[in-house]
Amino acid sequence: MKKIVLGGQAIISGRGSIAELSDVEAKRVFIVTGGGAMQKSGVIARIVGIFSHKGCETYVYEGISKNPDKQAVLGGLAKMREFRPDLLVAVGGGSPIDAAKVMALFYEYPELDFAKAQVGELPDCRKRLMFVAIPSTSGTGAEVTKSAVITYRELNLKIGLKTPAFIPDLAILDADITMTMPPNVVAETGMDALTHAVEAYSNRSLDDFSEVLAKGAVAGLLSWLPVSYQEKTVESREKVHHYQCIAGLAFANTGLGMAHGIAHALGGKFDLGHGLLNAIALPYVLEYNSREEFVGMRLDELARSIGRSGRSEFIAAVRELNRQLAIPRGLAQIGVSRAALEEGFDELIANCLKGSTRVNPVAVTTADMEIIIKKIYNG
Repeated sequence: MKKIVLGGQAIISGRGSIAELSDVEAKRVFIVTGGGAMQKSGVIARIVGIFSHKGCETYVYEGISKNPDKQAVLGGLAKMREFRPDLLVAVGGGSPIDAAKVMALFYEYPELDFAKAQVGELPDCRKRLMFVAIPSTSGTGAEVTKSAVITYRELNLKIGLKTPAFIPDLAILDADITMTMPPNVVAETGMDALTHAVEAYSNRSLDDFSEVLAKGAVAGLLSWLPVSYQEKTVESREKVHHYQCIAGLAFANTGLGMAHGIAHALGGKFDLGHGLLNAIALPYVLEYNSREEFVGMRLDELARSIGRSGRSEFIAAVRELNRQLAIPRGLAQIGVSRAALEEGFDELIANCLKGSTRVNPVAVTTADMEIIIKKIYNG
């Protein structure tokens, strides 16, 4: 038996759909956002205006970085406890949304801490605080998933915490907000979404529902992501915004694989963007996994869905997309020195074997991981 969850109460999409916040009942609204892009674009001011017009008190907690750590979460949590909100609104990329997920749960359950969260001791629901997620980037699917990725800096590792209580009640997909994304963010977050869809489709826990979602997301992203990157049309941005959410719904019910395990380990060590690392790792991971016929057949199916023939052509299509999006082939090309890679190399390999790598469709040995990481470094 398998329980399938497709997001929270509702997904609202369409240009200008942020206006739907006016229908959300609240008295005290705590807004979580990132490094300033949503402030500069006027999105935060608009949200504050919507709630102020309704007579609500608002507080904006900003500055969540691309790899949120425990301190960022605890800092926001302290402000939440002072402000006492009944509504939490997370606006921005996956990082502020993930941080807000943990803030929300710790706020409702004061006895929780990161030590308990790391071993999975988390409640499966929220009862008092309503949670709305408004993604401004198109990649993580955080607005519909039960995962929150937090950096444990003392471990040099990003850890995915999981509970259904992390799923936002309402997800708002407003393509207008995505128009301010620079090309590199379009590329990196889009490849994060593609990695979600591909790894979900090749995961051994794939079900009939997730199969359709994942395959559709792969085809849609391969078609529309280059347009969104090169032409910046509203239509292409909206298409990618929708397909990344669909990919999120798919992997939320299946799991991921080695590309994400590697990206979390490398991100924890080098503080690099998650989508960039997934984009670099994905072709090498697919080459390794395709040795297993189960995965090979899945990649054959994906190849046919985009008009290609066979697994090797699908992997080639991923590499070609990376080239179109100006994604480097390896870590050396983005400034990671060999000395930095080799320092704590054994710990890095051990971390790469954790997390999503544990549910990779093909078992990975330490020796194999060392080879894969060296390929990812050299490009």
